[in-house]
Amino acid sequence: MKVARQSILAVKPYVGGKPIADVQRELGLTSVIKLASNENPYPPSPKVLAAIAQAARDVNRYPDGNCYELRRVLARRLGVAPGQLVFGNGSDEIIVMAVKAFVREGDEVVIAKPSFLVYGLASRIAGARVREVALKSFRYDLEGMKRAVNKRTKIVFIGNPDNPAGTYVTRQQMKAFLKGVSRDVLVFIDEAYFEYVRAKDYPDGIRLIAGHPNVVVTRTFSKMYGLAALRIGYGVARPSVIGIFNRVREPFNVNALAQSAAVAALQDRAHYAAVADDIEAQRRFLYRALTALGLEYVESFTNFILVRAGAGGTKAAQALLKKGVIVRDMSAWGLKGYIRVSLGTSLENKRFIKTLGLTLSATNRECPV
Repeated sequence: MKVARQSILAVKPYVGGKPIADVQRELGLTSVIKLASNENPYPPSPKVLAAIAQAARDVNRYPDGNCYELRRVLARRLGVAPGQLVFGNGSDEIIVMAVKAFVREGDEVVIAKPSFLVYGLASRIAGARVREVALKSFRYDLEGMKRAVNKRTKIVFIGNPDNPAGTYVTRQQMKAFLKGVSRDVLVFIDEAYFEYVRAKDYPDGIRLIAGHPNVVVTRTFSKMYGLAALRIGYGVARPSVIGIFNRVREPFNVNALAQSAAVAALQDRAHYAAVADDIEAQRRFLYRALTALGLEYVESFTNFILVRAGAGGTKAAQALLKKGVIVRDMSAWGLKGYIRVSLGTSLENKRFIKTLGLTLSATNRECPV
């Protein structure tokens, strides 16, 4: 339609990972595993399922628009004031809120290349110029990103750890970056994979807020906590910044089931500690298996691994799909020849490796690694 904004027409819609049901229906398969969307392969805690069932009795009522109970529990867990929290329909919505609140047409946003697609997508819809700074050896070039900041820059997005590389910015690197960036620029630190990181020099972004009023940190219940279908994430910042976010936040944006599930998840540390241990073990298994296949990969601090599948990367992803194994072809990110595989259960990961080995044997006859 002619009335649509040009900035929207120039944007390619985000395409998520293919659902299992779609693959089963389209390819006539009965057994399909999905290792494409960085989901937790395990169901949430039994306490979470019980909380959802209880909350479901009241779905005829609107949810608490202020997320009172979740706000109280989470603030205590994080050691922040309740007024420092904003909740979203996934942490994705908080990315969109930041752009709505701080970016006008003609402003600039700085992101890494490649990085989470929503950073650039939301910014371009707003009519912003997106300055992309290439990764160096699959790590953020923070010095290059700092040089890209100018008087028109409104937001710098930093995924820590980043998707799709799976690498992270160290505590020292983050502090050095923040020291040189104007406080008039919002530094948006996306910590969606925070709970998976075990590196000793990884910074807890929330601890940076006290000394940097321009820092916003987001996390999610979609990854470690296994609530991806309920869509709930949160942001932490100074109360004055949160006040701005709340001016653009949709009313009732977080549903009641998600709120109850998130509270229960925070109260079952033992369950999620066991999940974290298992995911770490599965990551080590895939490292060994990929090495045995002669494949290169990027060391990851998340629940996914970026794998160099050779010149036939796209063909490999398509061949895996036909065998009922959904992975992410990374050519759309500019990473031709790479696939991204989410960590699954032990059985899923073994099936992936077996199928990948057979697939590469076939595809690499034409496209050698």
